[in-house]
Amino acid sequence: MSINILVIEDNEQNMYLTTFLLEKNGFSVIQARDGQQGIALARQQQPDIILLDIQLPGMDGYQVARTLKGEDGVKQIAIVAVTSYAMAGDREAILAAGCDGYIEKPINPETFVAEISGYLPK
Repeated sequence: MSINILVIEDNEQNMYLTTFLLEKNGFSVIQARDGQQGIALARQQQPDIILLDIQLPGMDGYQVARTLKGEDGVKQIAIVAVTSYAMAGDREAILAAGCDGYIEKPINPETFVAEISGYLPK
């Protein structure tokens, strides 16, 4: 059984790299380019995990995380923020919004899959 990962990311290069690394390691990737599309796909596809950029057009990642964690059908899905927000307090704010984990950009291609593996369902 394949693990389905929803990636909510508006930057094409980041989406390409993330998708490449995940698919190379046997994961199925669902792509969303903004928060509204990400929420709709989370509801529809029920992914095993969500990788969420925080700096998105329109609805930011904080709003996306709060929305998803407030809905019975999807609140159990782990959300890992993958973001360039790395100032003091950013990690805490991201976790307070409902994210279960935090990975700083730029991602390290050597360790990225191992970093998210800890959030995958057992």
